[in-house]
Amino acid sequence: MKLPRRKFLHLAAGAAALRFAPRIAQAQAYPSRPVRIVVGYPPGGVTDIYARLIAQWLSEHLGQFIVENKPGAGGAIAAESVVRAAPDGHTLLLATSGDAWNATLYPNLKFYFAREVAAIAPMARGPGILVVHPSVPLTSVPELIAYSKANPKKLAVASSGIGSGPHMYWELFRSATGIDMLHVPYRGGGPAITDLLGAQVQVYFGTSASVIEYVRSGRLRPLAVTSATRAVALPELPAIAEFLPGYEASTVVGIVAPRNTPAEIVGRLNREINLALADARIKQRIAELADVPLTQTPAEYQTLIADETEKWAKVIRTAGIKAE
Repeated sequence: MKLPRRKFLHLAAGAAALRFAPRIAQAQAYPSRPVRIVVGYPPGGVTDIYARLIAQWLSEHLGQFIVENKPGAGGAIAAESVVRAAPDGHTLLLATSGDAWNATLYPNLKFYFAREVAAIAPMARGPGILVVHPSVPLTSVPELIAYSKANPKKLAVASSGIGSGPHMYWELFRSATGIDMLHVPYRGGGPAITDLLGAQVQVYFGTSASVIEYVRSGRLRPLAVTSATRAVALPELPAIAEFLPGYEASTVVGIVAPRNTPAEIVGRLNREINLALADARIKQRIAELADVPLTQTPAEYQTLIADETEKWAKVIRTAGIKAE
């Protein structure tokens, strides 16, 4: 029997709708149980703060979201646990730029982060702040470069560990300037800042959240921010890029899921996170950390992760950095 064209098109549209119905229903029913947001660092740090901030919002608007801390290997332990989880949206990762550079820093990882996650949404971008102890008679980036070239290894630059953000920021600066300082890696930002305040080390490329209060109190002297442009929190402070064009070092935090997580769930979470970033209370909390909200589509965030992976791989290989 030959169907009229209009009847055929109606039936075809109905069949297509039936194919998508289970996926739509899955997204509408999401979450069907508590969702874990895994964090690769101990409680109390900046990444943990972001995870708990978004977990609270998502719990208020979607269902129960809980934070689970799995520190170790610069976040790689947490990342691997998430990429190996079921791709159903019930296991998420609070990702950082460190997850992108870990792909090169840890050559024996059994997963490749950029290809094995479904990017959902970034939350914020945080610049670093290049600071020195007030006893150091330097007040600008050009002065620091000139002094270090004339006095190799005279200054000690701290980091919060091999492969940490402060270490990466320093290595990018070193490759751009050709200067040399004595790199002193610590086991965490707290010990590094303690020794910096005591003048045991003189220079630090600290994350904005970790050093901004010391800058505001005058206990540390800021020379510049590591972002491509001046930071909203410190508009009077120049960016390193004003002296070294092209220099940019910052940390992006966001939410990712295992690869093959249904697009409907990814899209729903992206929309909800972007709504959170527009909320005045959350915007204020991000500003207190001296970071800026970052709103992107899942595709844009996926591209950002790939770009960060490539950028920091070059820095790590050039510097010959090996994970501890």
